[in-house]
Amino acid sequence: MAINKSSIFNKEDIRLSNLAKTLSHPARIAILRILAEKNMCICGDIVELLPLAQSTVSQHLKALKEINLIKGEIEGVKTCYCINWEEIKNFDNLLNKLFCNLNSCCCNDIEKRGEKND
Repeated sequence: MAINKSSIFNKEDIRLSNLAKTLSHPARIAILRILAEKNMCICGDIVELLPLAQSTVSQHLKALKEINLIKGEIEGVKTCYCINWEEIKNFDNLLNKLFCNLNSCCCNDIEKRGEKND
């Protein structure tokens, strides 16, 4: 019987992993970039700005919404999307915390002793 090993990791690491997995597709990065540049909720414009089919864009929007990086509000027959800036800040904090913790370990110790990686 398979065991779900994610329970052995802390919540922050699981959250960061899920965010990174969602952001691993360039179309999702492009969608976030479009939403950030527009700095407002947009509906159909996203499909017009990407070389992807409506259904493909919808799948990517769904993934971003599931991870809470974007918000979607229904306006009539359309859903308008915008960036969830609070969640982006949370993601940024998780990344900074990860890299600060990594930076405080062995790599700095080697540099402090004057040793170099050859």
